Amino acid sequence: MNDKFLQLNSNLFNYIQSVSLREPEILTQLREETNTLPGSIMQIAPEQGQFMALLVQLMEAKKTLDIGVFTGYSSLVVALALPEDGVVIACDTDEKATSVAQRYWKLAQVENKIQLHLAPALETLDKLIETGQSNSFDFAFIDADKRNYGNYYERALKLLRPGGLIAVDNVLWFGRVVDDSDTDKRTIAIRDFNQKLHQDSRVQLSLLPIADGLTLARKN
Repeated sequence: MNDKFLQLNSNLFNYIQSVSLREPEILTQLREETNTLPGSIMQIAPEQGQFMALLVQLMEAKKTLDIGVFTGYSSLVVALALPEDGVVIACDTDEKATSVAQRYWKLAQVENKIQLHLAPALETLDKLIETGQSNSFDFAFIDADKRNYGNYYERALKLLRPGGLIAVDNVLWFGRVVDDSDTDKRTIAIRDFNQKLHQDSRVQLSLLPIADGLTLARKN
C-alpha cells in the first residue's frame, strides 16, 4: 500500500500552499493574531478552511452550523463563501475567544450572516431541533470538545437535510489514534467516533488526511 500515497515533507507542503492557497487578507490577519494566543493550536489550517469554503460553494449552501468557534476562523471562512442571505449558527462557550471572532466578523462585514450562541453546544443544537429546524441545514462543521463528538454528530445529522454535509476536524488527533499506548479519554473518544462513522449506513463517508484529519459525512 505504500506506493498508493505520497509522503508529504515540508518542501512539498510549502509548494502546495504556494500554488493553491488563496487566503483573503482578513483571514490571514485573524490567523496571525490567533497564533499569538493561548490555545492557538485549536485554529484550523488555512488550506482546510479554503477546502471547506469550496464545499459550501459547490453545495450552494445557505444554512450552516459551526460547532466550536474559538476565534472564528471556520465561521468566517464559511460566511465569506455563503450568499448574502446565508447564515452560520455558531456555537461556543468561550466569551473571550469569541470576542476576537466577533471583531473579525465585523471587519469582514459578515457579522449579519453569523449568529453566535454562547451556551453549551448541545443545548443550542437541542433547541434548534425543538423549534422545528431538523432537516433544514446544508452544512455543519464539528470542531469542539472531542468527548462529545458523537453527541454533536447525532444532533447535526438530525438537523441536516438529506444531501447535507458534516465536516469533522481532528479525526487523526495528531496521529495519536494509531498509538495503542495512548489511553487519553479524548483519544479513545475519537477512535470510537471514527469506528462509529465507518459503520454508519445513514451517511456516505470519506476521511481525508488534510491538516489533522477531516472526515466528510454526507447524509443519505
